[in-house]
Amino acid sequence: MNQVLKKRLFWLAVQFLIAAIGIVLVLTSLNQSLNLYLTPSQIDMKALDSNKIFRVGGLVKKHSIIKKGVQTQFVITDLKKELNVIYNGLLPGLFEEGKGVIVGGHFNYNTFVANEVLAKHDENYQPPGLNT
Repeated sequence: MNQVLKKRLFWLAVQFLIAAIGIVLVLTSLNQSLNLYLTPSQIDMKALDSNKIFRVGGLVKKHSIIKKGVQTQFVITDLKKELNVIYNGLLPGLFEEGKGVIVGGHFNYNTFVANEVLAKHDENYQPPGLNT
């Protein structure tokens, strides 16, 4: 091989390596910023012995909300399985029985200890005070 061909191959390899590193960085960043959640049916309780942070989504089961000061206990269901949740803090205004919710936190035995609660609204939601 002549010197010019070796030089071109070297720079092509360097450019390929830089592009590969860039793609890995972008995919890693996207993976960390995705807000995916599991349903109670998708959770394998045997595999959740660690303090790994999860997001779980479903419906708040009717007649399951128990408030004790700032602590709230409730049950999330996907109409197949149920999950007990404990949350310490103020709940969002849209949080209510029978509505969708996403909670973020970790498992402590068979109870999900939430550190965030996000209430979901349906497509007909309108902010308070908006007259249509």
